[in-house]
Amino acid sequence: MDPRTEKINRAAEYVASRLGGRVPVAGIVLGSGLGKLADRIANPVVIPYREIPGFPESTAIGHKGNFIGGELGGKFVVAMQGRFHYYEGYPMELVTLPIRVMKVLGISYLFVSNAAGGVNFDYHIGDLMIIRDHINLLPNPLIGKNLDEFGPRFPDMTRPYDPALIRKAELIASDLNLMLRKGVYLAGTGPSYETPSEYRYFRLIGADAVGMSTIPEVIVARHCGIPVFGMSVITNEAHDDYAEDYVNDGDDVVRAADAAADRMTEIFTRMIESL
Repeated sequence: MDPRTEKINRAAEYVASRLGGRVPVAGIVLGSGLGKLADRIANPVVIPYREIPGFPESTAIGHKGNFIGGELGGKFVVAMQGRFHYYEGYPMELVTLPIRVMKVLGISYLFVSNAAGGVNFDYHIGDLMIIRDHINLLPNPLIGKNLDEFGPRFPDMTRPYDPALIRKAELIASDLNLMLRKGVYLAGTGPSYETPSEYRYFRLIGADAVGMSTIPEVIVARHCGIPVFGMSVITNEAHDDYAEDYVNDGDDVVRAADAAADRMTEIFTRMIESL
């Protein structure tokens, strides 16, 4: 057996043993400052990453580093309270390990979230953006020998974000009288924030929001055949016309995400309830 598959199965077996054999309907990845949704999970089983065989530690600001199983919207789910990033020094195999673990656990859907800078001039701090497509400037996590038991060598990425889930989110937001943006998310390596010229370039090539995560997880989920829904919380206006004293600050990003987390949580909860 491929050593990577052995690592995935070993981690999945441990998590499954802690979850009592229950099969989750959905997996959820919570980004910077968005861990609040985990507080809505009923009857939670909290598993720190450090206890899961083969899992790295989450070191990013606003990431608690827990794998949680429990009920959300009346359905059994698993959630990552914090993710792993390429900029933390982890190879893509480890960055995306939890997604394959969730696949082995039996998830039918993946929900991903992140804090992002709004390069679209119409976007403002606190906006929620449905991710309809993405631009990847990170290494592709499928580089290397293909894991045939998970998916094909050349997976289709025509619709990385599931159209039916997007429509569901839009209907729920309309019922809640919440405004949602819908745009293209671009991910770079980080950890430095982008320069004004890079923000301008990203806007020119079609990005609406920019961050440092999410896309590797989405690629691996689609490789596994899992439908994906993604949402960005706009935590700063990533423009190229800043005042001379403007500074991008990670703590400010987490605070802005936290302020918007309740609205995102409500949308995710209702979507999962309707699955």
